[in-house]
Amino acid sequence: MNRYFDYFDYLCTLMLLATVLAGPVLAQPATALTGEQMEHFRTAIRTNFFIPAPLPQLDAQVHRTFSPAPGVKAEAISYTTELGMLVPAILYLPDPVPASKIPAFVVVNGHGGDKYSWYSYYTGILFARAGAAVLTYDQIGEGERNLNRQSDTRAHDHLQGDATLARHLAGLMITDVEQAVTYLGQRPEIDSARIAVGGYSLGSLVVALTGAIDPRIDACVLCGGGNLDEPGGYWDRSEKKMCQSLPYQSLNFLGDRPAVIYSLHATRGPTLIFNGLGDTGNGMAARGAGFFEALRARTIQVHGSTNQVFDFAFAPANCGHRPYWLTRPVAAWLEAQLHFPNWTPAKIDSLPEIKIADWSAKFGIPMDPQYTNDLREGGTPALDVKVPGFARDDLNVLTAGEWPAQKTNYILETWQIRAAKASTTP
Repeated sequence: MNRYFDYFDYLCTLMLLATVLAGPVLAQPATALTGEQMEHFRTAIRTNFFIPAPLPQLDAQVHRTFSPAPGVKAEAISYTTELGMLVPAILYLPDPVPASKIPAFVVVNGHGGDKYSWYSYYTGILFARAGAAVLTYDQIGEGERNLNRQSDTRAHDHLQGDATLARHLAGLMITDVEQAVTYLGQRPEIDSARIAVGGYSLGSLVVALTGAIDPRIDACVLCGGGNLDEPGGYWDRSEKKMCQSLPYQSLNFLGDRPAVIYSLHATRGPTLIFNGLGDTGNGMAARGAGFFEALRARTIQVHGSTNQVFDFAFAPANCGHRPYWLTRPVAAWLEAQLHFPNWTPAKIDSLPEIKIADWSAKFGIPMDPQYTNDLREGGTPALDVKVPGFARDDLNVLTAGEWPAQKTNYILETWQIRAAKASTTP
């Protein structure tokens, strides 16, 4: 039994063990891959997605500092990603910062998500109060990386391009995360050996790929996804071609893509895949525990041992597509990896919960209408540390006066021109 199950209540364990849907069995290598072969795969994945080597100079800038909540301070920052583009981000920190170095957590959003998303902000306040740094940033095409400075646009899904541009797009998303890790690792108050990355929905795919190739990441959490599957499965057939299906198809050279990807994770550090049994958003409900048991067995064979092969678990059937790191069991798993300065397992166990739909209504925080119901994000039982509300402009990096002159350094349209030029450059 996975070591993670110690963090589950009896109901979740029963739900997990009772689910017996079988996953596909794919051909396996006769022996485990060697370290040299694993490094070859890492290099091949980087090359496939045009990830710059070395990574770009950060040229990070702190635009302003502010206090979003009692006991929390924040910095509005920007840093450089691929092709000279800039990423706008918010860094949340405990106030005061503990004397010893603190862990950090990077939020990788789902479709339409950005630093203005309710869960990005809530994560920042929640884990800052746990004593950690949290970095949230705008996904390409959203927020201050959107031509009209809007959110929930799914702008990158409307890109007109081929598989090459899609691989560039995936490479941009991966580089955004790697540069966030680089930035956090250079901060004097942060322990570079205790940086975790959490991906939700589309972000789960981005984190699955990033965690496979970046050994600097200490721990990965995948929610609303992580169910990387066989040829012709959900991720190959996704209607979101530019950021999901075409990039995932491009990794066919790995052979058993999921087992190789998660074996690479195991050489880096711990990974948790946590989903709701009621999640119908990405084929999860049709998979269940049997799929992950089979995938884990294949990963162990590729990896050559059980050491640090991913953990997985589920919330019950009335739980769907959600950023589960805000909930008790996943927060407990993270505490075991990162050792939050202000939290212990007993502290996490004692914290109350609040249903996110109630929190959102109390403070007038907008949510994507598709996700407000109890099955999805609205029903999330988040740990309650009295997170206050916020206004959208509170989380801007650029002022109204700066935005018109500087937006070309951030937006999707500029990146598309540069990516197209890079694709035709010998």
